[in-house]
Amino acid sequence: MMNHAPRLSLREFQARLNERLEQAADAGIDARLGLEIGAERWLVELADAGEIVPLPERIVAVPLTHPWFKGLVSLRGALVGVSDFSEFAGHGRTAISRESRLVSFASRFGVNAAIIASRMLGLHGTEAMTREESHGENGDRAPWVGATWIDTEGRRWRELSFERLCSDPGFLAIGR
Repeated sequence: MMNHAPRLSLREFQARLNERLEQAADAGIDARLGLEIGAERWLVELADAGEIVPLPERIVAVPLTHPWFKGLVSLRGALVGVSDFSEFAGHGRTAISRESRLVSFASRFGVNAAIIASRMLGLHGTEAMTREESHGENGDRAPWVGATWIDTEGRRWRELSFERLCSDPGFLAIGR
């Protein structure tokens, strides 16, 4: 995997993200991080995400693991397990491009893990979205999937809980 994104653009992205976070907080907006993972749009609580970095050129494969576990990378000197969340969820592999990013879990969860996002979709609040009515309780969904929202353009967004994902025994059991 080639990392073609220059460092300057990453710094600019982080600066713009911080600026938008401050604006959203000042306006009292419940902003969440929008991610495209595979063909789906997800909303992640900002406090749940750790670092967001371009995909490294090399992810070191680990033998005898599930295909969705892509391997290990070093982020700021710490080994972090990289998973293809889309593949883990049964929706096929995430296509990798120059826009792809690793989104690590917040350190408070006590797991050194990151997922691959096809691309970042910026900050989104649900105040202008319509909550989609669920047909039944959470029994038809994985425990790490929260509410589903429809934005003003008719696009579906699903909440992804990093906290519930990193405590899911299936996600933690990377070995075959």
